[in-house]
Amino acid sequence: MSVAPVITVLFWVSVVTLALGITRRALLWRAGQPATVAWSGLFAVPRRYFVDLHHVVAREPYIAHTHVATAGGAVLAIGLVAINYGLGIYSRLLDWGIVLGAAVMLAGVYCVWQRRRNPPSRLSRGAWDRLPFTLAAFALGLLIAVAVPPGMLSAAIATLAIFFLLIGSAELVLGIGFAEPMKHAVAGLLHLAFHPRPERFSGVRSTALKPLHLDEREYGVDAPTDFRWNQLLSFDACVQCGKCEQVCPAFAAGQPLNPKKLIQDLVCGFSGTSDVSYAGSPYPGIAIGTHRGAPNDAIVPQLIEAQTLWSCTTCRACVEECPMLIEHVDAIVGMRRSLNLTQGDVPGTAPEILANLRETDTQGGYAKTTRYNWAIDLDAPTAEPGKPIDLLLFAGEGAFDMRYQRTLRSLVKILKVANADFAVLGEDERDSGDTARRLGDEATFQSLAQKNIATLAKLDFKRIVTADPHVLHSLRNEYPALGGRYVVVHHTALIDELMERGALQLVERQDAGALTYHDPCYLGRYNGEFEAPRSVLRKLGATVREMERSGFRARCCGGGGGAPLTDIPGKLRIPDMRMDDIRAIGAEVVAVACPQCTAMLEGVAGDRAEVLDIAELVAASLEERP
Repeated sequence: MSVAPVITVLFWVSVVTLALGITRRALLWRAGQPATVAWSGLFAVPRRYFVDLHHVVAREPYIAHTHVATAGGAVLAIGLVAINYGLGIYSRLLDWGIVLGAAVMLAGVYCVWQRRRNPPSRLSRGAWDRLPFTLAAFALGLLIAVAVPPGMLSAAIATLAIFFLLIGSAELVLGIGFAEPMKHAVAGLLHLAFHPRPERFSGVRSTALKPLHLDEREYGVDAPTDFRWNQLLSFDACVQCGKCEQVCPAFAAGQPLNPKKLIQDLVCGFSGTSDVSYAGSPYPGIAIGTHRGAPNDAIVPQLIEAQTLWSCTTCRACVEECPMLIEHVDAIVGMRRSLNLTQGDVPGTAPEILANLRETDTQGGYAKTTRYNWAIDLDAPTAEPGKPIDLLLFAGEGAFDMRYQRTLRSLVKILKVANADFAVLGEDERDSGDTARRLGDEATFQSLAQKNIATLAKLDFKRIVTADPHVLHSLRNEYPALGGRYVVVHHTALIDELMERGALQLVERQDAGALTYHDPCYLGRYNGEFEAPRSVLRKLGATVREMERSGFRARCCGGGGGAPLTDIPGKLRIPDMRMDDIRAIGAEVVAVACPQCTAMLEGVAGDRAEVLDIAELVAASLEERP
């Protein structure tokens, strides 16, 4: 008995069904706002898939090999079925290629089944649990129908093969249109082609938020259709692997945020469904099945609670871990912008801080003339128009904090010992606007940024140096969109440079004790600077004990994104968890490179490691010189 004609019919029925499903999803995506995309991105998909996407997937080798076998085998088999049966060629040679693809796919599916026998809690269950069986049915159906010669294929076996093919084909094609697990297969590839941040594929660390056009009444995301259409497409690419959930500091602390659930809720929003079928970890403290969305309805609170959005520290750990390269933080800040700009709905002490920024250009409501009081006795020169300098010190908002002033004083001492040509910005310096922007107050951010840009335009300098990674990120990456383009360096990178060229003669410290380094999110994940701080510590003679979560996987201190101001309660405190990481390796000193990290880690109660900025460690070595 020959099943070739049946496979041909099934193939073309599947193609039509798939086309209808993709059209249905595309109509949902296209309900979003316009987005400028390069259609040439379609030709870049293979490279972005095999290089950029698999660079993330390969961090977990078992899953990488499983994915290669399952997806690779399926693509090979289906491609040859399209040629051999879709075109009615019926070549036995091509049949053996199909057999090879199906066999490789079946091996990959076996690995999927093994993983789901005792899965990690981060994986979604429900419909995802049937994938090993439906995909295995598809592979087995192909093997039986194609490998067995027609003369040896009984009616019963042929019927079984067709039945398996029907089950597998239904999983593959119906999932596209009805939001089942396999929708990520097509949405994921299209997401790679039309990614909201295509520069990520050119080796650029793209982390800057895009400015709102406030004069065009652009106030953030209120309803799902306020997202750009390629953002809606990106949400459909989610494979619910939970890697974002696993690294989210707010979720670990028991705050009502789970990045995976957030993305799935947004899918429900533009699809007009509820979260009742979601089968993964919920937001801590919020029950599943109580929220529903619609494309043009407000997201908060019908679909997502406001406290979920305000729990985010914007640390980008979720984005760094996502194998589908989804931009969770962009989505969260987009929704925060709407809550802030249209409703003024910001919790905690954030409204007071934002009011201070609008009225005094400082978060604490201080007089700008007092920003550099800590440097009065240091004879630090102040930048003046018409007086060229090499380095301009931008202190940041931490300059009003007595603890952070120790770091700034240490930095100035280092610059003076190195005979660096520098000056401080002085009373004309304003808050960089970072906190306002992360809290969704785009208007205040743009106002502060434009004032700072006007001030900087009057001065003649080569580089800006700052000890605050949040200032670094704003000036280096976000001011350019408003016309301010500068070379900005972090103080650890500058100190490392000074050490490298012999401008600083240091005594190696013998009494630092067991030391570790905590990577600030806005220096590491946002700006890719992991090596300079460690290089400085090595030059000091320190042996750095790395925490399990360090480098691009470092745990957030909890100080970013305005989180200390919104102060959403959880079961644990994020800095307490980070200090537990430090205790776990027996470190007596934790070197830091950010005022937010210093404040959060020093706020941990009980016995803890000493918290010292790298500039303090270097300055101490300068003071010990004979």
